[in-house]
Amino acid sequence: MRYRMLDENGDYSFGKGQQNFTFGRFAVSQAINTSLALLKGEWWEDISAGLPLFQSILGKTGSPDNIAIADLFIKKRINGVTGVTSIEGFTSSYADRVYTFTCSVNTIYGIVSVTL
Repeated sequence: MRYRMLDENGDYSFGKGQQNFTFGRFAVSQAINTSLALLKGEWWEDISAGLPLFQSILGKTGSPDNIAIADLFIKKRINGVTGVTSIEGFTSSYADRVYTFTCSVNTIYGIVSVTL
């Protein structure tokens, strides 16, 4: 897998030829992070793509059902990334109005750790 690298602001990098691209496990990791950062309705070419953060996650109470829904949306986004084979060890928490998760993702290049 080949993926364009992001700069310190999260924008695609240009102007350095092949140095603007990353490969393998790091490319899949960056693709996962990019996929999770895309909000539903944000991409003009497919407004149904993206994480439904405002539509289905934010503003909901921290009940176990709503945490489970957020977990499902995130897992679906991760599983949809090219190069991902499975998700292992997914744990999430919701405390003080802050949702966090950590998981290990099996890719065709090896294991990647993802944290938000």
